[in-house]
Amino acid sequence: MATHYYTASSLDGFIATMEHSLDWLLTQEIDQDGPMAYPAFEKEVGALAMGASTFEWVMRHEGGRWGYAQPTWVFTHREIELPTDGDVRRVQGSVAALHDEMLEAAGDKNLWVVGGGDLAGQFADAGLLDEVWVQFAPVTLGEGAPLLPRALDLELIEVARNRNFMCGRYRVVKPAAHSQQAAAG
Repeated sequence: MATHYYTASSLDGFIATMEHSLDWLLTQEIDQDGPMAYPAFEKEVGALAMGASTFEWVMRHEGGRWGYAQPTWVFTHREIELPTDGDVRRVQGSVAALHDEMLEAAGDKNLWVVGGGDLAGQFADAGLLDEVWVQFAPVTLGEGAPLLPRALDLELIEVARNRNFMCGRYRVVKPAAHSQQAAAG
């Protein structure tokens, strides 16, 4: 079990517009049975962590219905209305303080950091992010919510084309491992 940040991005590195819209993404064709597509990824997810903006977008996009069976932690400092169905928890504070609880809830599956580049960055800052999966759409936005507003070293472990998407899967190079490699090099 691992902690994965799985998302889509514009070519210029944004996951949403300044208004938190994903309309640019939803107009793109992707083969749902193709390489690195969401359905296969989601089957390996046992728990979710997301920020409030992503949560609110999902609720709007799904007409107020919560579609995930997995337990979900929504990190926010503001009041949000939680769905009555599903296991959705409003939390605040350090991702590190809740990471073990989220992994335990995930069982033998992965924890998915959904959307929210800054939230994924908080997991990375704490040394808790294992992989980054990005599906790059053939669009540019010019501005918006950044893919991952952190300086990280990543190792490319898989690449694929899914219709017009360029898909990459990366292992996060942990600081201790990076220092050991540099010393050995």
